[in-house]
Amino acid sequence: MMTSLFLLPPAPLNHLLAQEAWARAKLAAHAGKIARLDAGVLAVNWQVTAEGLLKTAESGAAPHVVIRVRLADLPLIMQNRERAVSYVRIEGDADFANAISQVSQSLKWEAEEDLGRLIGDIAARRLVSSARSALAGARTRRLALEENIAEYFLEENPMLLRPEPVAGFGREVGKLRDDIARLEKRLRKLDR
Repeated sequence: MMTSLFLLPPAPLNHLLAQEAWARAKLAAHAGKIARLDAGVLAVNWQVTAEGLLKTAESGAAPHVVIRVRLADLPLIMQNRERAVSYVRIEGDADFANAISQVSQSLKWEAEEDLGRLIGDIAARRLVSSARSALAGARTRRLALEENIAEYFLEENPMLLRPEPVAGFGREVGKLRDDIARLEKRLRKLDR
């Protein structure tokens, strides 16, 4: 539903909206309305213009819709935009909130297109491709590092335990407890 996309100032959002006529039309239907994104320590108020763009709302203006999200949930929202609705609380105008949701889920920055205007299409394509490769490589190295650290703490310097041995140990402790309880009963019987 609502993503951290709307935590940005209006200028970058308006840049994205300028590239999407359908998004501007959807928001323009709510011209003049104010939306507040409340992330606890950070609250942002925007007003929709007649062109379907956003501007900072006047201070003290009452919002038509309030979307509350915890800052700690933003990484989860960015990972899975489809489940974002489970991390936000919405109060106010449902139609306006729905329009914001649809726009926020669908707006995407086309870095290659923007860079193409500055440095040319071929250079932009190569730059974006290189950035994607670098990110994929960093992700692969991070996963390998995580696996190596886990293996070290499981095998070489056992500070962590695998679930199977822990469960086996728990079963053995339970069996020993039951055996001791039976032995105590026998000893009481013998004392009588």
